[in-house]
Amino acid sequence: MTVQKTKAKLVDVARQLFAKKGVDATTMNDIAVASKKGRRTLYTYFKSKEQIYMAVVESELEMLSDTMERVAQKNIPPDEKILELISTHLDIVKLAVYRNGTLRANFFRDIWRVEAMRKHFDQNEMKLFREVLKEGKEQGLFDIDNIEITADILHYCIKGIEVPYIRGQIGEDLDDEIGWRYVAKIVYGALGRKE
Repeated sequence: MTVQKTKAKLVDVARQLFAKKGVDATTMNDIAVASKKGRRTLYTYFKSKEQIYMAVVESELEMLSDTMERVAQKNIPPDEKILELISTHLDIVKLAVYRNGTLRANFFRDIWRVEAMRKHFDQNEMKLFREVLKEGKEQGLFDIDNIEITADILHYCIKGIEVPYIRGQIGEDLDDEIGWRYVAKIVYGALGRKE
């Protein structure tokens, strides 16, 4: 097995164990046994459980980033694309947190460590937003003075509602269709969308 494949396997096994048993209850030995690798191999790649936990978080962020890239490359109008990027961001973050079961508690408890790890993802997302906003402005769909600032603000607004969205605290009494109609109205208003 190549170095990358071995490391990826260890991260995937750790993800599954963390989801099943919780990060605190999972030992490095558990990960070594479940991956059918020796402890020595595990410690070659990861010096601590903390390090492998962060590798799991980083892996989740890479999957999110790849998904966002695919949405940004779709051949759809920029106004539809920006809404799809927003919904994809929120849904994938929520899915990642729930898929990892007990990682959910660690995610909220370790939000600042996770925050430090997601800088690269955040930069990529703002770049995607800039590209879509530029495309929309060039097509006359958006009335934006400064694409850079608008993309940054959009990113931070979405990031700011991640936790309430994951917890199901946004629009509890609304169905998805009505909720996304509100989102579209707010986003399109902020972007000066022209009909």
